[in-house]
Amino acid sequence: MSTETHSAEPAADDATRDSTRTDDAVSASPRTGDVDTRARVTLLEAENRRLREEYARAKRSSYRKTAFALVVVGCVAVGGGILFEPVREVLIVLGATGLFGGILTYYLTPGQFVAADIGERIYSTYARNASAIATELGVQDDRLYVPVEGERVQLYLPAHTSNDQDVPRDVPTPLSMPFVLEEQRRGVTFTPNGLLLLEEFERGLRGDLGSHPRTIATQLSDGVVEQLELASSADPDVDAADGRVTVAISGAAITSLDRFDHPIPSFLATGFAAGLERPVRVEVRAGGERSDWLVTLRFRSE
Repeated sequence: MSTETHSAEPAADDATRDSTRTDDAVSASPRTGDVDTRARVTLLEAENRRLREEYARAKRSSYRKTAFALVVVGCVAVGGGILFEPVREVLIVLGATGLFGGILTYYLTPGQFVAADIGERIYSTYARNASAIATELGVQDDRLYVPVEGERVQLYLPAHTSNDQDVPRDVPTPLSMPFVLEEQRRGVTFTPNGLLLLEEFERGLRGDLGSHPRTIATQLSDGVVEQLELASSADPDVDAADGRVTVAISGAAITSLDRFDHPIPSFLATGFAAGLERPVRVEVRAGGERSDWLVTLRFRSE
């Protein structure tokens, strides 16, 4: 009997130890998984930082290579001006321009860059939220950019559909924010995406924003491509007598221009509303073979 008791006790102890080890392994498994997940997240964050830094470094390098090339051209032109007297004046001017452009490009190289996909995500969140608000309030799909005092331009979404082809005559001004509660003029207003873009554009604009549709169309289309870099091309077609401007857009940095208050249509419409001092209606549709998108701006002709 004694022998059987002693042999049973070690077996029970072994079973207890095995059970304890199993429990410890089970309890440790989630902790190990959490540690692995945190480690992976940390590695991904570090990799994202590295990629952003490399992207910014590559962009800065591109700017500086351009600056170096301009300086080289400037030096060669100045040297040629010294050696070749008949064309000295032209070469000196060309050399001075190259040197000035190179120095300017080098010192104005941006220190930070925002990737297009980051801008896309930021805008998409705004567009979804604003569209949900507009849908909940039951306003129409009309997008009217209205010049007002103080904020210059507001985006007005009327609650009632207008039969006018271009812009209804009864657009309320000034607009109350954010709700327009006048009978037959009910609607909701937003500060348009294009307002701050227009202010940024005007800071780099030579002279003032134009007041004629053709001038404004040229200025804003160039701004979309050259200054704001929102698209690779923007070609305007102007019919001032009919109160219509259509801009063909290709290579947009932020895609799907038919979304709520997209930066490109918003910038164009805000610029026209501010320049013409008249309400502007926006229509966006697919462009077909010749362009990605067509942005049509309508306003009352004089």
